[in-house]
Amino acid sequence: MLKRFAYYYKDHKLMFALDMLASFFIALIGLGYPILTRKLLNDFIPSGNVKAIVLAGSGLLLIYAIRMLLRFFVQYYGHVIGVHMQAKMRSDLFNKLQRLPYSFYDENESGKIMSRITVDLMDVSELAHHGPENFFICGVSIIGSFIYLGVFVNLTLTLIIFLCVPILICISAILRKRMLNAFKASREGIAKINASIESSVTGIRVTKAFNNSEKELEKFEVSNKEFQKARSHVFKYMGQFMSTTEFVTDLFNVIVIVAGGLFLINNKISEVDFTTFVVSLSLFLNPVNTLIRFIEQLQDGVTGFQRFLEIMDKEEENLNLNGEILSNVQGNVLLKNVSFHYETSEEILHDVNLNIKAGTVLALVGPSGGGKTTLCHIIPAFYRVNEGDIYIDNHNINDINLLSLRENIGIVQQDVFLFNGTIRDNILYGKLNATEEELIEASKNADIYDYVMSLPDKFDTIVGERGIKLSGGQKQRISIARVFLKNPALLILDEATSALDNATEMAIQKSLDKLAKGRTTIVVAHRLSTIKNANEIAYVEDGEIKEVGTHENLLSKKGRYYALYQAQFKEED
Repeated sequence: MLKRFAYYYKDHKLMFALDMLASFFIALIGLGYPILTRKLLNDFIPSGNVKAIVLAGSGLLLIYAIRMLLRFFVQYYGHVIGVHMQAKMRSDLFNKLQRLPYSFYDENESGKIMSRITVDLMDVSELAHHGPENFFICGVSIIGSFIYLGVFVNLTLTLIIFLCVPILICISAILRKRMLNAFKASREGIAKINASIESSVTGIRVTKAFNNSEKELEKFEVSNKEFQKARSHVFKYMGQFMSTTEFVTDLFNVIVIVAGGLFLINNKISEVDFTTFVVSLSLFLNPVNTLIRFIEQLQDGVTGFQRFLEIMDKEEENLNLNGEILSNVQGNVLLKNVSFHYETSEEILHDVNLNIKAGTVLALVGPSGGGKTTLCHIIPAFYRVNEGDIYIDNHNINDINLLSLRENIGIVQQDVFLFNGTIRDNILYGKLNATEEELIEASKNADIYDYVMSLPDKFDTIVGERGIKLSGGQKQRISIARVFLKNPALLILDEATSALDNATEMAIQKSLDKLAKGRTTIVVAHRLSTIKNANEIAYVEDGEIKEVGTHENLLSKKGRYYALYQAQFKEED
């Protein structure tokens, strides 16, 4: 983990080296006060050398001024390095998220993912700056104080003090594991709170519509109390750690007084050197106390970086970039003995066989949960099938470069997602380098152009989060325009109109018919009236294809499709 953390310093080697050099001089300057104190007590004061005392004080003031500038450099540029490292980690994490499979997002809430990108990496940034700086300054100070006290003051007394360090290290090691687990639980608590807030804010209109603010507060308080409990454990272990370690550092003062007193009685140390030793003890204790106080920030940063690595180490979606590139796609789709189940579920699809000819329309109908949407997801390889094969124009999709596969598939879903940007941005998502003429033509084909032109900002109108400023029909038309612009050979319409009223559905159906013209189209339909003219209809239930045929053919069989049709039209009547 340390090696992977150090990797993010590689673009800042020069600035990091300067930061460490400044830290070195800050620590070195810290030795000036006790050295000068010993010189004053031994030489300048006994000899009454006023000039030397004034010069020594002036020199000390000058190096303290230099230390002030060095501290500014370390504080400013050190934090800048941390911010740059944080930005690189955030970019890497966001890039990783783009490459993870659908299944990852099935299992992870967006609020928890957001917590890793923001809160966790903020603490990692602080660790990136303060970690090396604290360890370097404290290390130099401790080593410097040992050399100075041992060589120039009293070696025996110095060794007695430093022999207590292993006690401090042992206590730290024992308490560290508990703290690490507590900090991890705290991080998970923050992630749950963020997930709860994200869910509640996204669904605020539903909450208000049903007057369920109290229920949302109740749900939030569950996560809030979990975090409160986890954070309490953090402070419990932090309290144990801080109080115990600081008690050990207090013992150093006791040892100095007792051992130093005995040394004085036995004439093994002079009064001046004893006084100097007492004054100089802070050279050792201050960096030790700094490291103790730094432990909380260290644990925060370490757990944050661990959670960052948890995602970075997730297995990426295999895009098979060295696979076949689809070109001149006709749109023939063949499913042979296909079976599929999610990682934590029973079989969703079982032994599915379908042969969809290029340019034809296949409608998938049947009860909810039968596997229709899953069928739509396995064709673009959002999920890999467990058994069987899928072919596009006689090319097994396992052998195809998935980017080229998805380039030739357009999807219009019931739950339309629009990005919080302009209408232009959302339509151009289908083809980022499209011309203005292509944009206009796609919007006309989707029958949204006239509406866009009636807006003050036209194509530059902001749609709001998830397109909240638009009606359901308008959002659907924009998603259709997006697919028109993409111009794929294969089209998947996953209940694209089921959430709309009848009048809007009929109007949008015309746009969808125009979009489907000349393309292989797979339609998941709720209302059977919209798929009467499909070339073929497949009735899907319990993950199996129970019936296949034309509308008239299936009605004549008086099977499952017939029963569904009769029930639906009686309902409508």
